[in-house]
Amino acid sequence: MQFHNNLSTFKTLFLVKGILTLCFSIFFMLYAGMGVFFGTVIELDPTNDAPFNPGLIFIVIGIIGIIFCVTLGILTLLVSKYIREQKNYNFIFAMAIVNCLTGVIGILLGVFTLIELNKPEVKQLFGKV
Repeated sequence: MQFHNNLSTFKTLFLVKGILTLCFSIFFMLYAGMGVFFGTVIELDPTNDAPFNPGLIFIVIGIIGIIFCVTLGILTLLVSKYIREQKNYNFIFAMAIVNCLTGVIGILLGVFTLIELNKPEVKQLFGKV
């Protein structure tokens, strides 16, 4: 008896989500660049009496955002790879939950992936029966 599953669809969707997440890190690169620009402008002002450079706030938030987006993007791409290879069930399950925290696309992808992963025939494919 042949069971139908949607794993190939989820493989493609996780690939697209990973690429979009990596592309979103460009926003944080621009944010950090804006911080460098503001910091330079403020330092060049001879009448500046600020106790700290507010551009540093932009730089720190930008760097944290870049690290977060790149890490999440790479892990999401790994999920796509593991779905294709039908291994690392627990990693895919955990990343589906993490993707539920990343906006509307992540919520939809994560919830439907969790539903698909809990089907007995899919668990059997991963050797989890």
